[in-house]
Amino acid sequence: MPLIRLTKIERKRFLVLIACLLLAIGAWLFMALNKKYVYTSKTVLYYKNFPQKKAFHPLQSDTVDLQVEGTGWQLLFARLRVKPQSISINLEKLNTRNYVLFAEQLVNVNRQLETSQKIISVNPDTLYFDFTLRTVKRVPVKLMSNISFVKQYGISDDIEIIPEYITLSGPQDKLEKINVWPTDTLTLKNVQATSVTRVSVAQNKMKNVNIFPSSAEVTIPVDEFTEKTMEIPVKIINNKDYYNIKLYPKKVKVTFLIALSKYQQTNETYIDAVVDLDEWKILNHNKLRVSLSRFPDFCKLVSIVPDKLDFIIEK
Repeated sequence: MPLIRLTKIERKRFLVLIACLLLAIGAWLFMALNKKYVYTSKTVLYYKNFPQKKAFHPLQSDTVDLQVEGTGWQLLFARLRVKPQSISINLEKLNTRNYVLFAEQLVNVNRQLETSQKIISVNPDTLYFDFTLRTVKRVPVKLMSNISFVKQYGISDDIEIIPEYITLSGPQDKLEKINVWPTDTLTLKNVQATSVTRVSVAQNKMKNVNIFPSSAEVTIPVDEFTEKTMEIPVKIINNKDYYNIKLYPKKVKVTFLIALSKYQQTNETYIDAVVDLDEWKILNHNKLRVSLSRFPDFCKLVSIVPDKLDFIIEK
């Protein structure tokens, strides 16, 4: 098929025609996109001004459809950049009723939009809420942790959490089931010094329960540990018939790990070693097992030698 050959003047005229056509299409498109249109946009609701004496639970999704009047440009890019991405709804009216009308809040909602946008209506146009009497409860914060230490280092004292308690507010039937509130998992590796960290409390997944505060300061006392051995006299418990009992030996060696900062101050008065006579009287054991009825929380037991004692009962 032979090619159409155009003269220089004909090519120039053809390019002018194409340019005019593109300009006409561009002008038409520009005018069309500048006109006002109504389109639907999904958005998420955020609530403010909660009722003070009521706990509530929304009976519908927190996503609504907005009938928005905007330019063609906004309609063209609505799927790429929805504005608003969220709107806040005033719940002050819930102090006297169990529903919220969007019609009463359109003016305030429209103030949250771009100036060229206007919400005409909302679907659903009414939000309903289920109410129960709001109550308040304080529960202890429970630290969730995954901590590893450098060799010979460890926790040397009680972990301090500030605040120790968080405050929950919500329906009584839900709060009755909550006795502690965990934190997010605190992960520390190769620790060899006292750590002070702020950790968030676990995320609240119950929409009608509020928590305060949202984080706590955690102090983990860390020290180097060393081994210490002490001879502890053994006491007899459950000698209800007051037998005259002789133990062999009378003392045991208790070996434990202790923080260097507490090495000197920790002595025999911190530890109680006992044997239970019921092991002989009820279980017929010929040796009595040694256990520690009192032992410091900041120490880690290594061994008790011997861990079982011979005994003689003189009747």
